Amino acid sequence: MKPKYYNSIYFLLLITAVINSGLTLAAETNYEKARWHPIHFKPAIDKATNEQCLECHQEVVERKVRKESPAGVKASEVMAWYQTLDTYSGEQETFHRRHLTTPLANELMNLQCNTCHQGNDPREEAIIPPDHSNQNFTLRKGVNPKICLMCHGRTGYEQMGLPSPWTTSASIFQNNCLLCHVSIRTNRHRVNFLKADAIEKAGKNNSDVCYGCHGGRQWYRIAFPYPRNEWPGMSSVTPEWAKERPTQSEARFKTNNAGSGK
Repeated sequence: MKPKYYNSIYFLLLITAVINSGLTLAAETNYEKARWHPIHFKPAIDKATNEQCLECHQEVVERKVRKESPAGVKASEVMAWYQTLDTYSGEQETFHRRHLTTPLANELMNLQCNTCHQGNDPREEAIIPPDHSNQNFTLRKGVNPKICLMCHGRTGYEQMGLPSPWTTSASIFQNNCLLCHVSIRTNRHRVNFLKADAIEKAGKNNSDVCYGCHGGRQWYRIAFPYPRNEWPGMSSVTPEWAKERPTQSEARFKTNNAGSGK
């Protein structure tokens, strides 16, 4: 063959290698490919592990609270709302770390990324910044507030027959939630994002552990309408206030202990 022919082949191979190299790199780093990855949507997201999620979103557990606010307030000199209960120890922490990595989270919770994040179709996401005139779209990384309400609702003291909110009526009950709940709703916290046995153990030692989620770290003015999963000795008569409540926990939160739940 003539040298000119060899040069043409070499040139074509070089171009092909460059193009292939570019495509491979694009497949690894392209934002749109990552955004449309099946793990971000159902049904794959339901089986996604924390390790898979954090492989790309590691920053959510590495980020730390500012030592000082832009206004000059030092974090070490003020108390965040979640620190007002004695059951929280340590310095201020970020939102995700408080739910995934802090000592209290490790002791009592088994929250997974997909407990809160259920994904959504990018075609249904709101533009950035959102257009308030069109509210039919979903905010990116949005979480159903009901998930937060399950642990951050108001204490439903009226339904429990308490004379006043727990903060003022606790002394009547020896500041002991289990004084009544040793026989009422004994089948509780049996959901896959909580460590039921650890909660029971901690609640016996300190009722603030119970109150911490059931009102002490309240985000909402309403209480969560917990499903009335059957418990031993449960009355056959459903109270008026509970007649509209489900009798089973949401399927995706159920544990292997069938029939139990929070």
